[in-house]
Amino acid sequence: MENQKLKDVEGVWQLIRQETKKRMVAEPVLASFFHSTILEHNSFSSAIADQLSNDLSNTSVQPMMIRKIIREAFNSSKDILEATVSDLNAVKDRDPSCKYFSEPLLFFKGFKALQSHRVASWLWSEERHTLAHFIQSRASEVYGIDIHPAAEIGKGVMIDHGSGVVIGETAVVEDNVSIFQGVTLGGTGKETGDRHPKVREGALLSASSTILGNVEIGKNAKVAAGSVVLADVREHTTVAGIPAKEVGEANTDMPAYDVDHSINN
Repeated sequence: MENQKLKDVEGVWQLIRQETKKRMVAEPVLASFFHSTILEHNSFSSAIADQLSNDLSNTSVQPMMIRKIIREAFNSSKDILEATVSDLNAVKDRDPSCKYFSEPLLFFKGFKALQSHRVASWLWSEERHTLAHFIQSRASEVYGIDIHPAAEIGKGVMIDHGSGVVIGETAVVEDNVSIFQGVTLGGTGKETGDRHPKVREGALLSASSTILGNVEIGKNAKVAAGSVVLADVREHTTVAGIPAKEVGEANTDMPAYDVDHSINN
């Protein structure tokens, strides 16, 4: 059933609508909010375009203009929308505080910042760099999460809490990675070209961990909270400390899924 949800955009959308109707009955003071954000829309892409455009607009660029750009991005490739649904499922599966599929869409800035990045990334690929930077800048201001439009981010990614997350221009984050607040994927400050980390599938980057330079975080590896990583991390291992050193094997098969921040030497 879970794999079906990941692929079935319409199924997830109908589930969100059902949840919203029940929540509106439980909290009637938010009835107009639920109508405008979910129930008056005829598709998942329409609802998320409305959410992001309202968040990212300012006095110079109105929501209608941004909404048009977001819809253009979603309509350009089904991969963007499917990645968005996969991210939504990742949050629902991994975050024990997330009780409804509608919560990330409505309230979680990590999820919304990531979807803003997907739009900015599409604009970057279309050589619309100035507009991509506008989206990046507004997302950083609104959500407190700064992701360069050229950074490559896979699907099924969870950015939990998200405050202070920074992901640099040449960074790569593969599918099914979990990233927590305060994580930096940055350069060393003296390099040019390909200078940012490569985070492989299934990795867990715990809160306030800093990874600098063109280093690789191996598949299903775990970086402990507060660590500073300056060298490659092997697959299925845990690193901790400043500078980070290997302290043992990852204590779960898939750290990003299990989201276990403990360290077992």
